[in-house]
Amino acid sequence: MLIAGNWKMNTNAASAVELAQGIIQESADAAAVRVAVCPPAPFLSGVRAALKGSRVRLGAQNMYWADHGAFTGEVSAQMLLSVGCHYVILGHSERRQHFGETDGGVSSKVKQAVRTGLIPIICVGERLNHRKTGKEQQVVATQVKHALEDLKKIQSPSSLVIAYEPVWAIGTGETATPEQAQTMHRFIRSLVSRQFGKNFASGLHILYGGSMKPSNAKDLLRQKDVDGGLIGGASLKSEVFGQIIHAAQEVQQG
Repeated sequence: MLIAGNWKMNTNAASAVELAQGIIQESADAAAVRVAVCPPAPFLSGVRAALKGSRVRLGAQNMYWADHGAFTGEVSAQMLLSVGCHYVILGHSERRQHFGETDGGVSSKVKQAVRTGLIPIICVGERLNHRKTGKEQQVVATQVKHALEDLKKIQSPSSLVIAYEPVWAIGTGETATPEQAQTMHRFIRSLVSRQFGKNFASGLHILYGGSMKPSNAKDLLRQKDVDGGLIGGASLKSEVFGQIIHAAQEVQQG
């Protein structure tokens, strides 16, 4: 099980390090759970130093598809690897909504991440109008198809992660019911199975990314096809994030 914190555009240089140190302490006795934090890009090096010697992995919130070049403001996979990143979040709904990120762009980034050895956390999910009109699976299927198309030389399910984030449940306080989450996670796994085979799909981590918090974490994480969480606001306080990590630990231990 994987619990990853997406800090979004929050913290400063000092508070990012302090938060990382707190998460190390909170997760120290949860050995059955993989933990990752994704701070803003300016603080990656500082957080990396704070995480040294711990089990907590470092991730970034975005990257570009090119190795290098005249792409002002962008960050390459090689740059992220050089500061110790293990994961990178790609295709988050906020990137799609606010910065015009397309399925094709996400696909290019996923290929680059896999090629260079970064593990992409690929975000997919529907808006409220899609769910109200019964198009949620159609939307997610299109996003998954584009994100994974033409991936070559990928044999291990540990090479990527998918995060299902119902857009209507991000930052709104709303959460998909455990049953809604399970239905979509099972559907995503079936899509992956068609492309990479049943064994690959069964070993793939599919995270839930829509307002998971301590009060609902266990119910969501108990679902058969929910393999962890991509946590936003609840990852900004180490003690709250720690409660989710411990919920995952309890579920893992049965």
